[in-house]
Amino acid sequence: MPKNISQSENLVIVRGAGDIASGTIYRLFQAGFSVIALEVEKPTVIRRTIAYAAAVTKGMVTVEGLTALRCDTEVSIVKALAEGKIPICVDPQGDWIKRLNPFAVVDAILAKKNLGTTREMAPIVIGLGPGFTAGEDVDAVIETNRGHDLGRVIYSGTAAKNTGIPGNIDGYTHERVIRAPQAGVLKIVQDIGAIVNTGDCLATIGDCEVTTKIAGVLRGIIADESNVFKGMKIADVDPRGKVEHCYTITDKARNLSGGVLEAILHFAAKLN
Repeated sequence: MPKNISQSENLVIVRGAGDIASGTIYRLFQAGFSVIALEVEKPTVIRRTIAYAAAVTKGMVTVEGLTALRCDTEVSIVKALAEGKIPICVDPQGDWIKRLNPFAVVDAILAKKNLGTTREMAPIVIGLGPGFTAGEDVDAVIETNRGHDLGRVIYSGTAAKNTGIPGNIDGYTHERVIRAPQAGVLKIVQDIGAIVNTGDCLATIGDCEVTTKIAGVLRGIIADESNVFKGMKIADVDPRGKVEHCYTITDKARNLSGGVLEAILHFAAKLN
């Protein structure tokens, strides 16, 4: 890594570092790219054990052997990259993109809408899911809707509209996703990796218990002491009950990351 990080020809900045974005971060790093991720000050990540976003509050987190560090200065970013780590910067506006001049920008926020990503940010700009139009605000869009086209690279047009239906796991969709019954401060009762039964209390919000409708493993739950709003997604129970799945990148994240890598290599070949 050069002393002037902006001179790097393989620097990719990923907007977002949740569990899906983390699959892309991991794959791009393994493919030889230098990767920096941008996050918000208080990430509302559910699957915290497989999200590099956790480094924002913890300072450091390791997912599948790859460590991410919170970095607040260019010196710390350069040091982290030199050590083979992923810098995580609090920068929801993308100011670091202008300062570091990356080779590619990947918007993996999964907000279902574009929060400010433009094609002017880098020679290659990719968006994940609905909210982007390939050829207009990004160069390519990655399909995030489960099904036949999951992970497909879209070079013209948009991804499928958000269905609002969680992915089907062992016949469960809405049942496996837990939402806040009221607004308030969440207190964790069961943490990620716990085996739970139908009706078990997972957390409390004020004097209200948050329970699960199905049995399985608690694959994700928002961080303790988080402020939540009514209806907010706060936890996820996996009916397959495999605890090890709580600590490895998901099949969907790996699938989407392959699409991102394809798109970057596709456009890189045209730039050379």
